[in-house]
This record gives sequence, C-alpha cells and structure tokens, in this order.
Amino acid sequence: MRDDMSQNPLKKHIQSFQGCLHGGLIKENAEKYGLSEDEILDFSANLNPFKTPFDHPEYGLNFLKLAAESYPETYNYPDNRYLKFREAAATFLNSGIAANGDINNANGGTKANVRLTKENIIPGNGSTEIIRLFCQCVLNEGDKVIIPYPTFGEYEIQCRLQNAEIVYIPQEKVETLTVDELKEIGAKILFICNPNNPTAVLRKREDLIKLAEICEKSKTVLFMDEAFIEISDPDQSVCDLVADHKFVFIMRSLTKCFEIPGIRLGFGAAHPEIAAALNNARLSWNLSPLQENVGAALMSMGGGVNSDYLIKSRELILKEANFLKDELSKVWGFKPGVATTNFLLVDISERTVKSTELVERFAKNGILIRNCISFKGLGEDFIRIAVRTRPENEKFIKTIPIVFDEWAKDFADSELKSALTTHKKGLQQNKRETCEYYPCHFEGQDCTFCYCPFYPCKDERGGGKYIQSSKGGQVWSCVDCYVPHIPPVVEKMLEGLMEDGDTEEILKKEWDEIILPIMEERDSDHVLAVCRRIKEEKDKNPK
Repeated sequence: MRDDMSQNPLKKHIQSFQGCLHGGLIKENAEKYGLSEDEILDFSANLNPFKTPFDHPEYGLNFLKLAAESYPETYNYPDNRYLKFREAAATFLNSGIAANGDINNANGGTKANVRLTKENIIPGNGSTEIIRLFCQCVLNEGDKVIIPYPTFGEYEIQCRLQNAEIVYIPQEKVETLTVDELKEIGAKILFICNPNNPTAVLRKREDLIKLAEICEKSKTVLFMDEAFIEISDPDQSVCDLVADHKFVFIMRSLTKCFEIPGIRLGFGAAHPEIAAALNNARLSWNLSPLQENVGAALMSMGGGVNSDYLIKSRELILKEANFLKDELSKVWGFKPGVATTNFLLVDISERTVKSTELVERFAKNGILIRNCISFKGLGEDFIRIAVRTRPENEKFIKTIPIVFDEWAKDFADSELKSALTTHKKGLQQNKRETCEYYPCHFEGQDCTFCYCPFYPCKDERGGGKYIQSSKGGQVWSCVDCYVPHIPPVVEKMLEGLMEDGDTEEILKKEWDEIILPIMEERDSDHVLAVCRRIKEEKDKNPK
C-alpha cells in the first residue's frame, strides 16, 4: 500500500492538523517530573479560587445528592430538549440584564425589560463545543473570519477545521473598525473575548454595543466570548442584544465561574431563530443527566450572576489579582498586565530566560504556569498566571527566586562550557563590547566569566555583598566584584579548566589557589597589583 497523503481518506487540510495548546495538564506534568498530583499547584488553568459552590455548605448544593438523583436517568437517553438547563441558563442571563437595566437605557438601543427565554439558549458540552457548532453552521470552505490577536486559540482551531481563511488584526484595531472595512474584508465572523484571554483586557459595554451595530450593518456576526464575565464584571455583558440581533452570538462557560472543568458545561445565547437552528444542528444528547442537573442547580442559585457566591468570588479574585500584580511588579524583568479577572499576563521580555524554559523550571518545582507561545503575537516573551488563594499565591511568589537561582546556576555552568569551547578554538572575544552592560565592572575587563562559576561565593573581600531582596530577605550580589574579570586571573583559571578532570574539583582548586590568595592579599605578583589598582580606582570613582 502506498504510504502517502493521497491514500489518506481525511480531508487534506485535516491530515496535518495541529490542536490547540491549553493549560491544566496536571496528570501529564506529574508523570513527566515524577511528582504526585497532590504536589502540583496549577497556575496554568484559570478557575475560580473561591472553589465550587459544592465546597460551601451555606449555599445548600450537594454534588453527591445531584449525582444520586441523576443516576436513575442514566438508564434512558437524555431529553435532547434540555428544558431544565435552558430555562436555568436564561434565568441566569436575565439576572444580569435586570441588574444593569439603567446601564442599558443610558447607552441607548437596548432595553431594561429584555427577557431571554429557553428559546435563546443552546446547551454545550463545554464552551469549546459551542465554538465548533457555531463555526460548522456558519462557515463554508474559504470563508473569512476576523480574529484579533492575541486571544483564545480555539477560535482559530475551529475555523481551520472548516477550512476558513483567518484574517488577523491586533486587538487595538478593534476600536477603530468601520462598516466599510468589515465589508471590504467580507468576514463572516468577528471573534471578541471579553475579558480577553490572555491579556485580561476588559472592554466596556457601550463600546461593544457600537461594535455590534457595525457588525450588523456589514453582515458580520459578532461572536462574544463571555467565558470570564461572571468573575470579572457582569455589567459589561451584552447578552441582552441577542433578543433582537441575529448578528450577535454570546458564549458562556460554567467551567470558569463555578470551577467545574471536569464536568464540561457551557452554552450559547442567540436570537430565537438562530438558536433553534443551532439546537437542531448540535450533536444529539450532548449533555448527560448529571451535566444538566448540575448546570441547572448552579445557575439557579439566588441572585444569578449576582449571587452571594459570585459576588464573593469577584471580590476574592480582584483582591488576589492585585496582590499578585503588586508582588510580581517587584520582580526584576516581570511586567504584569491589568488585573480584571482570574489571570494575569506577565511580560518577561527583559529576562534572559524565555517562557518555555521558565514554564519547565516551575513545573519541576511543582507549579504549573501557562506558556504563551501558542498565542499569536506573544512568542516566548510572556507567561500567564492564574489567580488562586492567598497561601497558594504566596507559595508561587516564594518559588520565583528558587527557580531563578536554579536557572542562574545552570546558566553559569552553560556559559562556562561555552567559554571553554570558544577558548579552545581561539575565538574568544574577552571584552564582549557588544553587550549593552559592558563595562559592568571596569574598562578593559575580561568577560569570559560573565556568569561567575563561583556564585554565590559569599566572600565580601572580593566586592560582593548581601543586599536586600525586593521579595524580602537577603540575596548575594556580585555587582561590585571585579576579581574574576581581571585578565591575568581569567588566564590562570582557563589554564586549569583546560586540563582533564572534574570541573567542580578544578573550580574548587582554582578558588583555593587563585581567588583566595587575592582575597587575602597573599599574592604579590602582577595579579595582586592589578587588583589593587582597580580597587583604588573604584574607591576614587564609585558608580
């Protein structure tokens, strides 16, 4: 049999298809790093740190009771109409519409008395199924969609399954889109995530209402992903627009706000005509009896989106997000973004270490963070951190210096090996004058040991010292040390390191025979004279 793609029955664009990268890989990382699942703290998945309502007896919900009540229903096919779930979802959405009725009136074109019904609701086995269903029912091969980047990767994945053409625009471009531009592009769908994943930027309701009007005039569907809106700011939702607009589609997730990712629950909200067609097209029996009963119970809590549970959830998330942002801002080279929901995007572009390595090093220490390499436009310069409870957030913060200390030691070892390899080839550039920090110690320094192989030596006679860390406590700093950068010292060290033998043993010998004599001023040859001269110059002209 010929082993080529022409013998593969799959569609051509599916044969080399790649799925979306997600967080929450607890089992996979536990196996990879030899950890138990209980040892792992997952900061890569954005869930509600307040835990599920089932963990709070005061809300009167009992998961085991719901499971027991659902058990007899497993002997029959589910009622594919899912009336209980759809009615609860409509009531849940209406609780937000009623709460922001004044906002609706103030911005025009919307009504405080809008009431959605089960006829507006499409149940989904997680929000991802809703994205796929909508794309299947709207897109033909070659159709265009607009995806502002960076954003949730599943929009692209589900559109590519339909062999649609993706038109990427930066997130900032959304604010200036016009009817003419949308008509010129000819896109069937414009995807907007609010608040946006992974940037956490929250768009205002009045701006989205204007965008919906532009989309309707251009016959482009505004697909609004509101997966995080209940744990951010429900007042910015535009779910009421689906009552009268066929070109607005809302997606909600119960995974995020109720912390139930394993149960797989989400839903769509649309104009009744659109919702009816989607309900006819969706996979039959896509919810189990347990899923329907759990979803209905959670969405039927008193107050809906403004239940005591969700109000306390938002308060906790905002408090802890700001705590994390403040603490991360103290870490050199970490620039956290806005704190609006249960995750923070952190710019690490000023650090030498990239996101892929950083994610791996945190995982080895039992903490999962999200690598943003799969988000278009971010690359390896960003990580995403979930918001968890205060003790968990503090553990994460305390792990940062541990991770960077491990990285620094490994990096120094790597730099040493690189320096030796270069030296053997006679290609070394001892001054590294292209480095933006040169000279970081003194003019004419030798940069072969840019990362000192003796770190942390903890010997203040060389100029190093303990300084106050931004995270509290003391950390060893080499900023004022000059000894390993004096050309004669470097030459002596390289001579020893070029010999065969264990590197650690050679370094120990060199510390005793080369560095310590200088520290203790026992050496009377040219090296000591150079050291003294440099020290005198530094004392006269301190930085």
